Amino acid sequence: MVDPVTRYARRGLWALPVFAVLLGLGTINHQPPPQTQLADWSRFVTTNEFLVSHLVASIGGAIFGVVGAVSLGIALAQRGSVRLGLWGLMTGVSAQVLLSSIFGVAAYTQPAIGRFYLAGHGQLAQSLYYDAAQGTPMVVTALIALLLFVSSCIVFGVAVARMRGLPKLAGIGFAVSAVLFAVIGFALDNWIQSVASTLMVICSVWIAIAMSRSVPESPDELPPNLAGSRSP
Repeated sequence: MVDPVTRYARRGLWALPVFAVLLGLGTINHQPPPQTQLADWSRFVTTNEFLVSHLVASIGGAIFGVVGAVSLGIALAQRGSVRLGLWGLMTGVSAQVLLSSIFGVAAYTQPAIGRFYLAGHGQLAQSLYYDAAQGTPMVVTALIALLLFVSSCIVFGVAVARMRGLPKLAGIGFAVSAVLFAVIGFALDNWIQSVASTLMVICSVWIAIAMSRSVPESPDELPPNLAGSRSP
């Protein structure tokens, strides 16, 4: 009989593909660069589509990201990978908290700056953008959040790939998808992010299905390094 924690953790794993889908939806349209196209950027960020995308896909997606990270961390710990499971959980939750603050700036501050520009205050709007939407504290926070997000996905991916009974390719793909999205895709700001989120959806669904069909192994069935990681 499956205990309640295991049952809820397995259900929570389905938050990962939902998070990945919302991640992809939120990056389909790319905003014009405000440094060179402030007028086009202002018209873009003042649309209802921009606001809904950040409220639903980005901030709402972070909720699913937290649930998925907690569920996967618990599921991996129950199967013997306690250290990797907990590290993935902690870095994943931390990343989503920090990213939500960045998404909040985009959802609430950028439209106000865009409306300010469209009202005829071009120079002031440009200054506000660099001070409020691209200030040093926010940039540093965003970089830390991306680092934590990538680290979490890599740790989770490695744990899945190493664990007997789970799909190795799904673990590798999950780790690669985060690097593609948050490093290469973030730098290029193009279709790479859509490809990365699609890969993350496929791998997270694969992991959720595999974990729902398998059962945690007993300590005697685990490799020595994993069995030894269980608490006495």
